[in-house]
Amino acid sequence: MTERPYVLLSCAMSVDGCLDAPGPERLILSGGADLDRVDSERASADAIMVGAATIRRDNPRLLIRSPQRRADRTAGGLPEHPARVTVTATGDLDPGAHFFQATSAKQVLVYCPSPVAARTRQRLNAVADVIGAGQPVRLAALLADLAGRGVRRLMVEGGARLGGEFLAEGLVDELQLVVAPFFVGDPAAPRFAGPARYPHGPQRPMSLAEVRRLDNVVLLRYLLGRADGRLPGDAGPEERRDG
Repeated sequence: MTERPYVLLSCAMSVDGCLDAPGPERLILSGGADLDRVDSERASADAIMVGAATIRRDNPRLLIRSPQRRADRTAGGLPEHPARVTVTATGDLDPGAHFFQATSAKQVLVYCPSPVAARTRQRLNAVADVIGAGQPVRLAALLADLAGRGVRRLMVEGGARLGGEFLAEGLVDELQLVVAPFFVGDPAAPRFAGPARYPHGPQRPMSLAEVRRLDNVVLLRYLLGRADGRLPGDAGPEERRDG
């Protein structure tokens, strides 16, 4: 077992770097071809992670859509869908949200600061495994705990703050960035990778592994490498399953 899972960060943005638009309506950033690509990546993951704010705002299901991909997972001895993971500072999450609709509460992991763990368990214990993870919750420790639970490949899908923290802490092995062909132009819109000290600056750039057109959007796939300089995308089948 590795010290932490292989971490894939997947997100879509406008040309001016916006992940969404202000207001209640969710901004559509990609189409069918990209959604199928995301579905394939989900099928190769052991777990999918989103932030608590994404659960509140978008109410995502985080399920594999393709019946064939679900069947391939079960034929390989895996659960039909990957586990779902979130981290919350307050535990203020609706147990009726789509995120918590799973066949087993053990397939839904909620990490929270230890001081709010008891209260969070009272709210979510029937639908999730709540883990008190220190104060504050450290992403590196969270990943180590996931590795101990058998998670080898983690797909992080949002939101802006969570993705930025993963990048700033050097915990992303692969970045899949989809660019939509329009501008949002609103200063209140959440943006990809806000101001921070990132390990991959001009002196240590990411490695561009792929550029792919998907209908009207473009996928940029980068390998970031780990602290030992290894490019994780070339590390072998133990870190990446075929979708």
